[in-house]
Amino acid sequence: MPEFTCTRCGDVFVLSQAVLDRYPGWTPRHCRRCREATGAASAADTGSAARPARSRRSSRRRGGVEENLTLAEVLATYTGGPSDGVFTDGSADPNPGPGGWGAVYVVDDEVVAQDYGHEPYTTNNRMELTAIIHGFDLVPVGTPAVVYSDSMLCVRTLNEWAAGWEARGWRRKGGPVENLDLVKEAWAGKRARPELELRWIRSHDGSRWNEYADSLATAYRRDRL
Repeated sequence: MPEFTCTRCGDVFVLSQAVLDRYPGWTPRHCRRCREATGAASAADTGSAARPARSRRSSRRRGGVEENLTLAEVLATYTGGPSDGVFTDGSADPNPGPGGWGAVYVVDDEVVAQDYGHEPYTTNNRMELTAIIHGFDLVPVGTPAVVYSDSMLCVRTLNEWAAGWEARGWRRKGGPVENLDLVKEAWAGKRARPELELRWIRSHDGSRWNEYADSLATAYRRDRL
């Protein structure tokens, strides 16, 4: 089935061709979860009844305003999620626009290494890929670890699609490979490190170290880390 990337949360989702044929020329922009979250918010504003929807960003928003926490504030606020691994995140606001990336390597809930950076004009996906590339480098060669990313698109790109694209001369059936320079670099890094497992993690659901990576990625917006 045709695949699309949600412009709100970044997840990859699919719709049947039968649904798309009912709306010629329409390109879906949001996954079902984000559409339901938006619908629930609208229903609350108008006083109508609706089933509560889980918001992936609710843990980092209060009163509709993004918290933009410092690293210390993240550690004081969040305790959930895995306690070992590499956690990566990237963002651009607006997208495209100024953006940043962050990666942190944690063992037994202790920071072993971290890295972060920013660019004046970029995209969410480029920053997510950059974070993964730098995340690989945080782990000593030969040391097994799980590398987490909350970008389903990036995880599926490297775990499922990149090998086929490379075999076809870095072409995909649906058109050119976007961000090919970073995809190639990330794929080379992943192939060179078979002891590392790339795994998706849900964004902003209270995972301490995913929130920490997010804080690194947005550090350029603040006057302190």
